[in-house]
Amino acid sequence: MKKRLREPFSYTRRPGFVIFFGLTLVFLYLPILVLVVFSFNDSRRNIVWRGFTWDYYGKAVGDGDLMRSFANSIIIALTSTAISLALGALLAVLLWRFRFAGKSLLEALSALPIVMPEVCVGISLLVFFSAIGWPTDLPWPLNLGNIILAHVTFTFPFVMLVVRARLVGFNLELEQAARDLGASGAQAFRHVLIPYMRPGLVAGGLLAVTLSLDDFVITFFTAGPESSTFPIKIYSLLKRGVSPDINAASTMLIAVTLVLASLGVFFQARASRREAPLRGGDGDGDGDDK
Repeated sequence: MKKRLREPFSYTRRPGFVIFFGLTLVFLYLPILVLVVFSFNDSRRNIVWRGFTWDYYGKAVGDGDLMRSFANSIIIALTSTAISLALGALLAVLLWRFRFAGKSLLEALSALPIVMPEVCVGISLLVFFSAIGWPTDLPWPLNLGNIILAHVTFTFPFVMLVVRARLVGFNLELEQAARDLGASGAQAFRHVLIPYMRPGLVAGGLLAVTLSLDDFVITFFTAGPESSTFPIKIYSLLKRGVSPDINAASTMLIAVTLVLASLGVFFQARASRREAPLRGGDGDGDGDDK
């Protein structure tokens, strides 16, 4: 007797899966929801709801040190992401397309910051900056340079992995056709390969900016006294307890992250619609020049 074929994703209708999935969502998002709700709490005691107020958002915005650290985090995240996108995309193309001596070693070294404990990366960067005599008295925003470089070291490998995974499905005949029609190598790269990589670049950029905004350990080892970031500032404020103004500042950071994510999804969807004419075959999935 033949077994009855199951419909795709039929397991999602099982009660056990639905319960487990629901509990997972509650575990992940309920703390964030509580933080946002209590940022409007009209009470210094953060465990008892006393009423709705916007006052603590005003206090958070009026805190010069907190807003300075918030601005530092945004500048560091955007700058390090831009550098990581350039490095990660070029490295992804290099590893995807070419064969050369030491390729396996380069792949392993590129992925090393992902698997290495953050505390080890932070200490090594601290020793490195101290050994080269990195200046600590630079004016703002130049004093953020060491943190930006530190964030690039652990964000560009994620961009490389995402973009390289995107390149696996590229049809090399499209680039060859562009070259046959008179396009130079740079023109084919700009008008054929980059549009195909754009969804991967958007996804890698969103991942990089999120990791940068969230990082504490590596930033703690590399930040100077005048270059505090938002996570470090929040950590110092938590020593005297969680207050609604901390929740308000955290909620503003969540809002910024959601806006960036929404923009990324929007541009990725628009790029997917534009690249539809470029989907012209499966390709060999290798892309190595022989």
